[in-house]
Amino acid sequence: MAVEELQSIIKRCQILEEQDFKEEDFGLFQLAGQRCIEEGHTDQLLEIIQNEKNKVIIKNMGWNLVGPVVRCLLCKNKEDNKRKVYFLIFDLLVKLCNPKELLLGLLELIEEPSGKQISRSILLLLQPLQTVIQKLHNKAYSIGLALSTLWNQLSLLPVPYSKEQIQMDDYGLCQCCKALIEFTKPFVEEVIDNKENSLENEKLKDELLKFCFKSLKCPLLTAQFLEQSEEGGNDPFRYFASEIIAFLSAIGHPFPKMIFNHGRKKRTWNYLEFEEEEDKQLADSMASLAYLVFVQGICIDQLPMVLSPLYLLQFNMGHIEVFLKRTEESVISKGLELLENSLLRIEDNSLLYQYLEIKTFLTVPQGLVKVMTLCPIETLEVQVWMYYMHKMDSDEVWRTCNNKWFTGPQLISLLDLVLFLPEGAETDLLQNSDRIMASLNLLRYLVIKDNENDNQTGLWTELGNIENNFLKPLHIGLNMSKAHYEAEIKNSQEAQKSKDLCSITVGGEESPNMPPEMQLKVLHSALFTFDLIESVLARVEELIEIKTKSTSEENIGIK
Repeated sequence: MAVEELQSIIKRCQILEEQDFKEEDFGLFQLAGQRCIEEGHTDQLLEIIQNEKNKVIIKNMGWNLVGPVVRCLLCKNKEDNKRKVYFLIFDLLVKLCNPKELLLGLLELIEEPSGKQISRSILLLLQPLQTVIQKLHNKAYSIGLALSTLWNQLSLLPVPYSKEQIQMDDYGLCQCCKALIEFTKPFVEEVIDNKENSLENEKLKDELLKFCFKSLKCPLLTAQFLEQSEEGGNDPFRYFASEIIAFLSAIGHPFPKMIFNHGRKKRTWNYLEFEEEEDKQLADSMASLAYLVFVQGICIDQLPMVLSPLYLLQFNMGHIEVFLKRTEESVISKGLELLENSLLRIEDNSLLYQYLEIKTFLTVPQGLVKVMTLCPIETLEVQVWMYYMHKMDSDEVWRTCNNKWFTGPQLISLLDLVLFLPEGAETDLLQNSDRIMASLNLLRYLVIKDNENDNQTGLWTELGNIENNFLKPLHIGLNMSKAHYEAEIKNSQEAQKSKDLCSITVGGEESPNMPPEMQLKVLHSALFTFDLIESVLARVEELIEIKTKSTSEENIGIK
C-alpha cells in the first residue's frame, strides 16, 4: 500500500515543473516514503529513486528520507542484505538531493544521538557530509557549521585516560578523531591551493582556525598520550595533535607564531576577532599547544633554535599558570610536566631576583603550593617544587640587590609589621595561625641566610626586640591556648560519655551545639595547629642559638 501511495504521488508530480511543487506534495512524499522504509519495501524504494524520470522529484523531496534511512543503518538488528540496500539508497540520496537541505538534515542527525551512539552516527555521516559540502558554493559558512556541530557532539564523549581505555575506545572518541582529520583535510588543501586571498578564502581559514583551537582544548587538553615507543606510533591522540598542528601551519598560523602570541590583551587573526569569553577559552588551547610541543615534542623541530631556555621558561610560565588553575588531575599533571620540562632546561641558581617582578613567577609557585596541599599527584609536584627552588639564585639576592627595602632599617620597619602579635600573649592563635606561620617561616629564612657578623638585614641588631615582642609572647600564648583546648577536650569527652550535645568555645566565641565526636575532631585539629606552630617556633629558636653560638666562637677565636 505504501509503495502504491508513493508511486501515485510521484506520478502526479512528474507532470509538474519544479517550482510548482506544493507543500502538500512534500508532506505526502515524506509520509509515503517513510512507510515504505518501515514496512521493508526497500527494493521498490530503491527502484523509484534510481528511475531517471524521478530525478527532479528526488532532488527536491528525497532529503526527507535521509533521516529514516540513517536510523535504519544505525540499528544493529537490521539484516545484512537489508543494510546493503539501505546504503545504496543513502548514497543515491546524497548524490541526487539538494545539498543545502541535505547539509541541515545530516547535521540534525549528528546532533540527535547520545552516549555511544554519538560516535556511530559521526563515523557513518562524515563522508556523506564531506561530499555534500563540496557541492556548496558558500563553503566557509557550511564548514564552520559542520565542524562546530561535530565538535559539540565529540566534546560530550568521555576522554579515555589509560592505555587500555585508549585501545578499547569504548565510546569511539579515538576513531572519531582520526575520521575528523580525514574529513577536514580536503578543506585545508583547498585553502593551500587557493592562491587568491579572497574574502571567502580568508573566512574559510578562520573557520578552520576556530576548529583547531577547539580541538586543542577538547579532547587534547585532557587527553593522555602513550609513551613514545612502538605503541606511540599508534597513539590516536598524538596523531590527532600532530595533524591539528600541521593544519595550523597549512592555513598560515605555524605554532611558534601562535604560542608566542599568548598574553596579549586582544588577539585578532585575519577577520576572526575573539570576544572576552572566547579569549579566556583560548588560553586553554594555547596552554595545550605549548604542552604538545615542549613536553610531547610534537613538531618541536620547527621551533627557532636561538631561543634561550630562560626565555622559554618565562614564556611557558603563563601556560603553566593556566594548567594549575584547573581542577582536573590530568590537566594539572600536564602543568607540572611542562614546568618540570622548562626548569630542566636551565642551570641551577640562574633565576635572579628580577624574575620575581614578573607576575607568573609568583602565581605559579602559589598554584604549585595549592596543588601540593589540596590534590597531590604522587610526588611529582614536590619534585617540581624542589627543581624550582634550585633554579632560584637566593644568594645572588643578598650579593647584588641594592634595594634598600631588603636590608637594614627599612627591612626592620617592615618586620615590625609582621613579627608581632596583635594582642600579645592573648592573641587568638587559631584565628591568626596562617599569619603566624608565615611570619615564623620568614624569620627562619632570614636567620638561615644572614649571619650575625654580616648582619646585612639588620635582623641581629633587633633580635632582642623580636624575642620580647614576638617569640616570648608566642610561647606564652601557645601554652595558654593548649591548656584551654585540652580542657575543652576533657569536657567534650565527658559529654560524649553522657551522649549530650554541648557547645565549645573557639576563638572567644561559643560554637553551635554539635555531636561530641565532631567536637573532638575540631578540638584535636586546633591542638595539631598549635603543635605545628610550636615546632616551627622551636626550630627558629634553635637556629638563632646555633648562629649566635657560632658567632661567639668565631669572635673568641679571633681574640
